[in-house]
Amino acid sequence: MNQTPDKKVALMIAMLAAFFVPFMGSSVNIALPAIGKDFAMDAVALSWVATSFLLTAAMFLLPFGRLADIYGRKLFFFLGIVTYTLASFVSAISPSGLILILSRGLQGMGGAMIFSTGIAILSSVFPSNERGKALGMTAAAVYLGLSFGPPLGGLLTHYLGWRFVFLIHVPLGLIIIILILSKLKGEWADAKGESFDLLGSLTYCISLTALVYGLSLLPDNIGITIALIGLIGLFGFIVWEYNSPSPLLDVRIFQTSTVFAFSNLSTLVHYSATFAVGFLISLYLQYIKLYTPQIAGMILMVQPVVMALVSPFAGRLSDRIEPRIVASIGMAMTVIGLSVFSFISKDMMLSLIILNLTILGLGFALFSSPNTNAVMSSVDKKYFGVASATLGTMRLTGQMLSMGITTLIFSVKIGRVQITEEYYQQFLVSSRMAFLIFSILCFLGILASMARGKIR
Repeated sequence: MNQTPDKKVALMIAMLAAFFVPFMGSSVNIALPAIGKDFAMDAVALSWVATSFLLTAAMFLLPFGRLADIYGRKLFFFLGIVTYTLASFVSAISPSGLILILSRGLQGMGGAMIFSTGIAILSSVFPSNERGKALGMTAAAVYLGLSFGPPLGGLLTHYLGWRFVFLIHVPLGLIIIILILSKLKGEWADAKGESFDLLGSLTYCISLTALVYGLSLLPDNIGITIALIGLIGLFGFIVWEYNSPSPLLDVRIFQTSTVFAFSNLSTLVHYSATFAVGFLISLYLQYIKLYTPQIAGMILMVQPVVMALVSPFAGRLSDRIEPRIVASIGMAMTVIGLSVFSFISKDMMLSLIILNLTILGLGFALFSSPNTNAVMSSVDKKYFGVASATLGTMRLTGQMLSMGITTLIFSVKIGRVQITEEYYQQFLVSSRMAFLIFSILCFLGILASMARGKIR
Protein backbone atom coordinates (compact mmCIF):
# COMPACT_ATOMS: atom_id res chain seq x y z
CA MET A 1 0.00 0.00 0.00
CA ASN A 2 1.29 3.47 -0.91
CA GLN A 3 2.37 5.86 1.79
CA THR A 4 0.74 9.25 1.44
CA PRO A 5 3.45 11.81 0.65
CA ASP A 6 3.34 15.45 1.59
CA LYS A 7 1.82 17.13 -1.46
CA LYS A 8 4.16 20.11 -0.99
CA VAL A 9 7.24 17.84 -1.03
CA ALA A 10 6.08 16.03 -4.19
CA LEU A 11 5.34 19.37 -5.88
CA MET A 12 8.71 20.87 -4.87
CA ILE A 13 10.69 17.89 -6.25
CA ALA A 14 8.57 17.78 -9.44
CA MET A 15 9.14 21.51 -9.95
CA LEU A 16 12.92 21.19 -9.47
CA ALA A 17 13.03 18.38 -12.03
CA ALA A 18 10.76 20.36 -14.35
CA PHE A 19 13.26 23.26 -14.10
CA PHE A 20 16.31 21.00 -14.56
CA VAL A 21 15.70 19.58 -18.07
CA PRO A 22 14.51 22.66 -20.02
CA PHE A 23 17.24 24.74 -18.31
CA MET A 24 19.75 22.51 -20.10
CA GLY A 25 17.95 22.64 -23.46
CA SER A 26 17.63 26.42 -23.61
CA SER A 27 21.21 27.06 -22.40
CA VAL A 28 22.60 24.63 -25.01
CA ASN A 29 20.82 26.59 -27.79
CA ILE A 30 22.90 29.66 -26.90
CA ALA A 31 26.11 27.61 -26.86
CA LEU A 32 25.54 26.07 -30.32
CA PRO A 33 27.61 28.59 -32.35
CA ALA A 34 30.57 28.09 -29.95
CA ILE A 35 30.17 24.27 -30.10
CA GLY A 36 29.98 24.42 -33.91
CA LYS A 37 33.16 26.47 -34.08
CA ASP A 38 35.04 24.28 -31.59
CA PHE A 39 34.22 21.01 -33.39
CA ALA A 40 33.93 22.50 -36.94
CA MET A 41 30.34 21.17 -37.23
CA ASP A 42 28.13 22.12 -40.20
CA ALA A 43 24.56 23.43 -39.82
CA VAL A 44 22.97 19.96 -40.15
CA ALA A 45 25.40 18.30 -37.68
CA LEU A 46 24.85 21.17 -35.24
CA SER A 47 21.08 20.57 -35.33
CA TRP A 48 21.78 16.97 -34.17
CA VAL A 49 23.13 18.30 -30.84
CA ALA A 50 19.48 19.18 -30.13
CA THR A 51 17.84 16.39 -32.15
CA SER A 52 19.78 13.47 -30.56
CA PHE A 53 18.33 14.40 -27.15
CA LEU A 54 14.81 14.69 -28.56
CA LEU A 55 15.03 11.41 -30.47
CA THR A 56 16.09 9.21 -27.54
CA ALA A 57 13.67 10.98 -25.20
CA ALA A 58 10.78 10.34 -27.60
CA MET A 59 11.91 6.74 -28.22
CA PHE A 60 11.92 5.77 -24.56
CA LEU A 61 9.06 7.86 -23.14
CA LEU A 62 6.30 5.31 -23.75
CA PRO A 63 8.34 2.24 -22.67
CA PHE A 64 9.55 3.97 -19.49
CA GLY A 65 6.05 5.33 -18.79
CA ARG A 66 4.62 1.81 -18.99
CA LEU A 67 7.45 0.30 -16.91
CA ALA A 68 6.91 3.04 -14.30
CA ASP A 69 3.18 2.17 -14.09
CA ILE A 70 4.16 -1.48 -13.49
CA TYR A 71 7.25 -1.18 -11.25
CA GLY A 72 6.96 2.27 -9.67
CA ARG A 73 6.94 5.88 -10.87
CA LYS A 74 9.22 7.13 -8.10
CA LEU A 75 11.84 4.47 -9.00
CA PHE A 76 11.99 5.56 -12.64
CA PHE A 77 11.89 9.24 -11.71
CA PHE A 78 14.98 8.66 -9.55
CA LEU A 79 16.77 6.65 -12.28
CA GLY A 80 16.00 9.43 -14.75
CA ILE A 81 17.65 12.12 -12.62
CA VAL A 82 20.72 9.91 -12.07
CA THR A 83 21.08 9.16 -15.82
CA TYR A 84 20.57 12.81 -16.79
CA THR A 85 23.17 14.03 -14.28
CA LEU A 86 25.75 11.45 -15.43
CA ALA A 87 25.15 12.35 -19.10
CA SER A 88 25.61 16.05 -18.30
CA PHE A 89 29.09 15.30 -16.98
CA VAL A 90 29.98 13.20 -20.06
CA SER A 91 28.75 16.02 -22.33
CA ALA A 92 30.97 18.50 -20.48
CA ILE A 93 34.14 16.45 -21.15
CA SER A 94 33.25 15.38 -24.74
CA PRO A 95 36.39 15.28 -26.96
CA SER A 96 34.45 15.44 -30.25
CA GLY A 97 31.13 16.44 -31.81
CA LEU A 98 30.15 12.76 -32.18
CA ILE A 99 30.70 12.00 -28.48
CA LEU A 100 28.71 15.12 -27.57
CA ILE A 101 25.79 14.01 -29.79
CA LEU A 102 25.91 10.51 -28.22
CA SER A 103 26.00 11.88 -24.66
CA ARG A 104 23.04 14.13 -25.50
CA GLY A 105 21.28 10.93 -26.57
CA LEU A 106 22.00 9.45 -23.11
CA GLN A 107 20.56 12.63 -21.59
CA GLY A 108 17.43 11.97 -23.66
CA MET A 109 17.04 8.56 -22.00
CA GLY A 110 17.22 10.20 -18.58
CA GLY A 111 14.83 12.90 -19.74
CA ALA A 112 12.35 10.22 -20.88
CA MET A 113 12.25 8.72 -17.38
CA ILE A 114 11.71 12.17 -15.85
CA PHE A 115 9.05 13.29 -18.37
CA SER A 116 7.06 10.06 -18.11
CA THR A 117 6.88 10.06 -14.31
CA GLY A 118 6.93 13.65 -12.95
CA ILE A 119 3.44 14.64 -14.15
CA ALA A 120 2.11 11.15 -13.35
CA ILE A 121 3.33 11.43 -9.72
CA LEU A 122 1.65 14.83 -9.31
CA SER A 123 -1.57 13.49 -10.86
CA SER A 124 -1.44 10.59 -8.36
CA VAL A 125 -0.91 12.89 -5.38
CA PHE A 126 -3.25 15.80 -6.17
CA PRO A 127 -7.05 15.39 -6.47
CA SER A 128 -8.70 16.49 -9.72
CA ASN A 129 -9.94 19.81 -8.28
CA GLU A 130 -6.35 20.83 -7.35
CA ARG A 131 -4.52 19.25 -10.29
CA GLY A 132 -4.69 22.25 -12.63
CA LYS A 133 -3.02 24.48 -10.05
CA ALA A 134 -0.21 21.94 -9.41
CA LEU A 135 0.34 21.40 -13.13
CA GLY A 136 0.35 25.17 -13.69
CA MET A 137 3.08 25.61 -11.05
CA THR A 138 5.10 22.79 -12.62
CA ALA A 139 4.71 24.42 -16.04
CA ALA A 140 5.95 27.68 -14.47
CA ALA A 141 9.07 25.80 -13.27
CA VAL A 142 9.63 24.54 -16.82
CA TYR A 143 9.47 28.08 -18.12
CA LEU A 144 11.75 29.37 -15.37
CA GLY A 145 14.27 26.78 -16.59
CA LEU A 146 13.77 28.06 -20.12
CA SER A 147 14.15 31.65 -18.79
CA PHE A 148 17.39 31.20 -16.89
CA GLY A 149 18.94 28.92 -19.54
CA PRO A 150 19.70 31.53 -22.26
CA PRO A 151 21.24 34.31 -20.10
CA LEU A 152 23.18 31.94 -17.84
CA GLY A 153 24.20 29.78 -20.81
CA GLY A 154 25.34 32.95 -22.59
CA LEU A 155 27.40 34.12 -19.62
CA LEU A 156 29.01 30.69 -19.11
CA THR A 157 29.78 30.30 -22.83
CA HIS A 158 31.26 33.80 -23.09
CA TYR A 159 33.42 33.75 -19.95
CA LEU A 160 34.14 30.07 -19.18
CA GLY A 161 33.36 28.16 -22.39
CA TRP A 162 30.43 26.01 -23.55
CA ARG A 163 31.52 22.96 -21.49
CA PHE A 164 30.42 24.74 -18.29
CA VAL A 165 26.87 24.88 -19.68
CA PHE A 166 26.77 21.10 -19.14
CA LEU A 167 28.94 21.00 -16.02
CA ILE A 168 26.65 23.33 -14.02
CA HIS A 169 23.86 20.71 -14.21
CA VAL A 170 25.81 18.12 -12.22
CA PRO A 171 25.44 19.73 -8.74
CA LEU A 172 21.78 20.56 -9.47
CA GLY A 173 21.13 16.91 -10.35
CA LEU A 174 22.84 15.74 -7.14
CA ILE A 175 20.60 18.05 -5.05
CA ILE A 176 17.46 16.53 -6.62
CA ILE A 177 18.78 12.99 -6.04
CA ILE A 178 19.33 13.73 -2.33
CA LEU A 179 15.82 15.22 -2.00
CA ILE A 180 14.17 12.18 -3.65
CA LEU A 181 16.02 9.75 -1.35
CA SER A 182 15.40 11.75 1.84
CA LYS A 183 12.01 13.45 1.33
CA LEU A 184 9.80 11.71 -1.27
CA LYS A 185 7.91 8.96 0.55
CA GLY A 186 5.70 6.29 -1.00
CA GLU A 187 5.53 4.66 -4.43
CA TRP A 188 2.96 4.56 -7.23
CA ALA A 189 2.53 1.47 -9.41
CA ASP A 190 -1.16 1.29 -10.38
CA ALA A 191 -0.51 -1.36 -13.08
CA LYS A 192 1.59 -3.59 -10.79
CA GLY A 193 1.68 -7.24 -11.89
CA GLU A 194 0.77 -6.53 -15.52
CA SER A 195 3.13 -7.66 -18.30
CA PHE A 196 5.38 -5.42 -20.41
CA ASP A 197 5.05 -5.38 -24.21
CA LEU A 198 8.71 -5.86 -25.23
CA LEU A 199 8.06 -6.53 -28.95
CA GLY A 200 5.84 -3.44 -29.21
CA SER A 201 8.51 -1.34 -27.47
CA LEU A 202 11.25 -2.49 -29.86
CA THR A 203 9.04 -1.89 -32.91
CA TYR A 204 8.19 1.60 -31.66
CA CYS A 205 11.80 2.59 -30.85
CA ILE A 206 13.28 1.30 -34.13
CA SER A 207 10.49 2.79 -36.28
CA LEU A 208 10.69 6.23 -34.66
CA THR A 209 14.50 6.26 -35.05
CA ALA A 210 14.18 5.35 -38.74
CA LEU A 211 11.59 8.09 -39.32
CA VAL A 212 13.65 10.87 -37.68
CA TYR A 213 16.97 9.77 -39.19
CA GLY A 214 15.33 9.48 -42.61
CA LEU A 215 13.94 13.00 -42.31
CA SER A 216 17.43 14.30 -41.51
CA LEU A 217 18.77 12.79 -44.77
CA LEU A 218 16.12 14.39 -47.00
CA PRO A 219 15.97 15.26 -49.87
CA ASP A 220 18.28 12.30 -50.73
CA ASN A 221 16.54 9.11 -51.90
CA ILE A 222 18.02 7.09 -49.04
CA GLY A 223 16.35 9.54 -46.63
CA ILE A 224 12.95 9.02 -48.28
CA THR A 225 13.38 5.22 -48.10
CA ILE A 226 14.40 5.15 -44.41
CA ALA A 227 11.62 7.61 -43.42
CA LEU A 228 9.02 5.45 -45.24
CA ILE A 229 10.29 2.32 -43.45
CA GLY A 230 9.85 4.22 -40.17
CA LEU A 231 6.28 5.23 -41.05
CA ILE A 232 5.36 1.65 -42.03
CA GLY A 233 6.89 0.42 -38.76
CA LEU A 234 4.84 2.91 -36.71
CA PHE A 235 1.67 1.80 -38.52
CA GLY A 236 2.57 -1.81 -37.69
CA PHE A 237 3.13 -0.78 -34.05
CA ILE A 238 -0.39 0.72 -33.85
CA VAL A 239 -1.93 -2.48 -35.32
CA TRP A 240 0.07 -4.63 -32.87
CA GLU A 241 -0.91 -2.49 -29.88
CA TYR A 242 -4.60 -2.63 -30.85
CA ASN A 243 -4.53 -6.45 -30.58
CA SER A 244 -2.09 -6.80 -27.68
CA PRO A 245 -3.52 -8.13 -24.36
CA SER A 246 -1.11 -5.90 -22.40
CA PRO A 247 -0.22 -3.03 -24.74
CA LEU A 248 2.57 -0.50 -24.32
CA LEU A 249 0.03 2.11 -25.40
CA ASP A 250 -3.67 1.29 -25.19
CA VAL A 251 -4.65 2.88 -28.51
CA ARG A 252 -8.33 2.32 -27.64
CA ILE A 253 -8.04 5.37 -25.34
CA PHE A 254 -7.80 7.48 -28.49
CA GLN A 255 -11.08 5.94 -29.71
CA THR A 256 -13.00 6.17 -26.45
CA SER A 257 -11.86 9.65 -25.35
CA THR A 258 -12.15 12.54 -27.81
CA VAL A 259 -10.59 14.84 -25.20
CA PHE A 260 -7.51 12.59 -24.86
CA ALA A 261 -7.12 12.15 -28.64
CA PHE A 262 -7.46 15.79 -29.68
CA SER A 263 -5.52 17.18 -26.70
CA ASN A 264 -2.57 14.98 -27.70
CA LEU A 265 -2.94 15.99 -31.36
CA SER A 266 -2.97 19.66 -30.28
CA THR A 267 0.26 19.07 -28.34
CA LEU A 268 1.93 17.45 -31.36
CA VAL A 269 0.95 20.34 -33.65
CA HIS A 270 1.82 23.11 -31.18
CA TYR A 271 5.33 21.82 -30.45
CA SER A 272 5.93 21.06 -34.15
CA ALA A 273 5.23 24.73 -34.81
CA THR A 274 7.14 26.29 -31.91
CA PHE A 275 10.18 24.31 -30.74
CA ALA A 276 12.62 25.50 -33.43
CA VAL A 277 11.87 29.17 -32.58
CA GLY A 278 14.57 29.24 -29.87
CA PHE A 279 17.07 27.49 -32.16
CA LEU A 280 16.45 29.84 -35.11
CA ILE A 281 16.26 33.10 -33.13
CA SER A 282 19.42 32.21 -31.17
CA LEU A 283 21.34 31.75 -34.43
CA TYR A 284 19.71 34.88 -35.94
CA LEU A 285 20.68 37.11 -33.00
CA GLN A 286 24.31 35.90 -32.99
CA TYR A 287 24.95 35.50 -36.73
CA ILE A 288 22.81 38.26 -38.28
CA LYS A 289 22.53 40.81 -35.45
CA LEU A 290 26.09 40.05 -34.20
CA TYR A 291 25.06 39.99 -30.51
CA THR A 292 27.28 38.22 -27.98
CA PRO A 293 25.95 34.96 -26.46
CA GLN A 294 24.98 36.70 -23.19
CA ILE A 295 23.07 39.52 -24.94
CA ALA A 296 21.30 36.98 -27.19
CA GLY A 297 20.47 34.99 -24.05
CA MET A 298 18.95 38.03 -22.33
CA ILE A 299 16.73 38.72 -25.36
CA LEU A 300 15.60 35.08 -25.63
CA MET A 301 14.77 35.14 -21.92
CA VAL A 302 11.69 37.29 -22.64
CA GLN A 303 9.49 34.47 -23.95
CA PRO A 304 9.98 31.93 -21.10
CA VAL A 305 9.70 34.67 -18.42
CA VAL A 306 6.22 35.52 -19.75
CA MET A 307 5.42 31.80 -19.84
CA ALA A 308 6.55 31.36 -16.22
CA LEU A 309 4.47 34.33 -15.01
CA VAL A 310 1.27 33.37 -16.82
CA SER A 311 1.31 29.53 -16.51
CA PRO A 312 0.08 29.27 -12.87
CA PHE A 313 -2.81 31.62 -13.76
CA ALA A 314 -3.60 29.56 -16.88
CA GLY A 315 -3.56 26.31 -14.85
CA ARG A 316 -5.98 27.69 -12.24
CA LEU A 317 -8.16 29.09 -15.03
CA SER A 318 -8.45 25.60 -16.56
CA ASP A 319 -9.82 24.30 -13.22
CA ARG A 320 -12.76 26.71 -13.67
CA ILE A 321 -13.16 27.14 -17.45
CA GLU A 322 -13.10 24.42 -20.12
CA PRO A 323 -9.38 23.81 -20.94
CA ARG A 324 -10.10 23.74 -24.69
CA ILE A 325 -11.19 27.40 -24.60
CA VAL A 326 -8.08 28.62 -22.75
CA ALA A 327 -5.71 26.42 -24.80
CA SER A 328 -7.26 27.44 -28.15
CA ILE A 329 -6.89 31.15 -27.33
CA GLY A 330 -3.23 30.46 -26.50
CA MET A 331 -2.67 28.66 -29.78
CA ALA A 332 -4.25 31.57 -31.71
CA MET A 333 -1.78 33.97 -30.07
CA THR A 334 1.08 31.65 -31.08
CA VAL A 335 -0.09 31.86 -34.72
CA ILE A 336 0.20 35.66 -34.56
CA GLY A 337 3.76 35.48 -33.19
CA LEU A 338 4.93 32.93 -35.75
CA SER A 339 3.36 34.92 -38.61
CA VAL A 340 5.33 38.04 -37.62
CA PHE A 341 8.60 36.05 -37.59
CA SER A 342 7.85 34.76 -41.12
CA PHE A 343 8.89 38.28 -42.25
CA ILE A 344 12.19 38.25 -40.30
CA SER A 345 15.01 40.22 -41.94
CA LYS A 346 18.41 41.69 -41.17
CA ASP A 347 16.75 45.05 -40.38
CA MET A 348 13.95 43.79 -38.10
CA MET A 349 13.79 46.11 -35.07
CA LEU A 350 14.88 44.64 -31.74
CA SER A 351 11.75 46.07 -30.06
CA LEU A 352 9.56 44.10 -32.51
CA ILE A 353 11.52 40.91 -31.82
CA ILE A 354 11.04 41.38 -28.05
CA LEU A 355 7.32 42.21 -28.44
CA ASN A 356 6.84 39.14 -30.62
CA LEU A 357 8.65 36.86 -28.15
CA THR A 358 6.27 38.23 -25.49
CA ILE A 359 3.23 37.30 -27.62
CA LEU A 360 4.65 33.79 -28.19
CA GLY A 361 5.28 33.41 -24.44
CA LEU A 362 1.72 34.42 -23.61
CA GLY A 363 0.28 32.06 -26.21
CA PHE A 364 2.42 29.15 -25.03
CA ALA A 365 1.47 29.66 -21.37
CA LEU A 366 -2.25 29.78 -22.13
CA PHE A 367 -1.98 26.58 -24.17
CA SER A 368 0.35 24.34 -22.16
CA SER A 369 -0.98 23.74 -18.62
CA PRO A 370 -4.72 23.77 -19.59
CA ASN A 371 -3.93 21.22 -22.32
CA THR A 372 -2.02 19.02 -19.84
CA ASN A 373 -4.91 19.30 -17.37
CA ALA A 374 -7.32 18.15 -20.11
CA VAL A 375 -5.20 15.06 -20.90
CA MET A 376 -4.68 13.95 -17.28
CA SER A 377 -8.36 14.54 -16.40
CA SER A 378 -9.56 12.40 -19.32
CA VAL A 379 -8.10 9.04 -18.19
CA ASP A 380 -8.45 6.63 -15.28
CA LYS A 381 -5.80 6.74 -12.50
CA LYS A 382 -4.40 3.41 -13.73
CA TYR A 383 -3.26 5.12 -16.96
CA PHE A 384 -1.63 8.23 -15.44
CA GLY A 385 1.88 7.05 -16.33
CA VAL A 386 0.99 6.10 -19.89
CA ALA A 387 -1.11 9.28 -20.34
CA SER A 388 1.79 11.42 -19.10
CA ALA A 389 4.20 9.49 -21.34
CA THR A 390 1.86 9.80 -24.35
CA LEU A 391 1.61 13.55 -23.82
CA GLY A 392 5.40 13.76 -23.45
CA THR A 393 5.85 11.66 -26.60
CA MET A 394 3.60 14.01 -28.56
CA ARG A 395 5.54 16.98 -27.19
CA LEU A 396 8.95 15.50 -28.06
CA THR A 397 7.80 14.13 -31.42
CA GLY A 398 6.53 17.64 -32.18
CA GLN A 399 9.89 19.10 -31.14
CA MET A 400 11.67 16.59 -33.40
CA LEU A 401 9.36 17.43 -36.31
CA SER A 402 10.07 21.12 -35.70
CA MET A 403 13.82 20.49 -35.84
CA GLY A 404 13.31 18.05 -38.74
CA ILE A 405 11.51 20.71 -40.79
CA THR A 406 14.27 23.21 -39.97
CA THR A 407 17.06 20.74 -40.77
CA LEU A 408 15.41 19.82 -44.09
CA ILE A 409 15.12 23.50 -45.07
CA PHE A 410 18.77 24.07 -44.08
CA SER A 411 19.85 21.05 -46.17
CA VAL A 412 18.02 22.34 -49.26
CA LYS A 413 18.73 26.09 -48.92
CA ILE A 414 22.17 26.21 -47.24
CA GLY A 415 23.66 22.72 -47.62
CA ARG A 416 26.02 20.85 -45.31
CA VAL A 417 28.30 23.82 -44.61
CA GLN A 418 29.13 25.96 -41.59
CA ILE A 419 26.97 29.10 -41.36
CA THR A 420 29.46 31.82 -42.32
CA GLU A 421 28.85 35.35 -43.62
CA GLU A 422 28.50 34.26 -47.24
CA TYR A 423 25.55 32.05 -46.24
CA TYR A 424 23.71 34.61 -44.07
CA GLN A 425 21.18 35.47 -46.80
CA GLN A 426 20.35 31.78 -47.31
CA PHE A 427 19.97 31.46 -43.53
CA LEU A 428 17.40 34.31 -43.49
CA VAL A 429 15.46 32.79 -46.42
CA SER A 430 15.47 29.42 -44.61
CA SER A 431 14.22 31.03 -41.36
CA ARG A 432 11.37 32.85 -43.11
CA MET A 433 10.30 29.64 -44.84
CA ALA A 434 10.37 27.71 -41.54
CA PHE A 435 8.29 30.32 -39.69
CA LEU A 436 5.72 30.39 -42.51
CA ILE A 437 5.31 26.60 -42.36
CA PHE A 438 5.05 26.77 -38.55
CA SER A 439 2.35 29.48 -38.77
CA ILE A 440 0.20 27.33 -41.06
CA LEU A 441 0.69 24.25 -38.85
CA CYS A 442 -0.32 26.12 -35.71
CA PHE A 443 -3.41 27.60 -37.39
CA LEU A 444 -4.56 24.05 -38.21
CA GLY A 445 -3.83 23.14 -34.58
CA ILE A 446 -6.51 25.59 -33.38
CA LEU A 447 -9.10 23.38 -35.10
CA ALA A 448 -7.82 20.28 -33.30
CA SER A 449 -7.80 22.13 -29.98
CA MET A 450 -11.43 23.28 -30.34
CA ALA A 451 -12.59 19.83 -31.50
CA ARG A 452 -11.53 18.05 -28.29
CA GLY A 453 -14.87 18.58 -26.47
CA LYS A 454 -15.61 19.15 -22.78
CA ILE A 455 -14.02 17.46 -19.76
CA ARG A 456 -16.68 18.53 -17.26
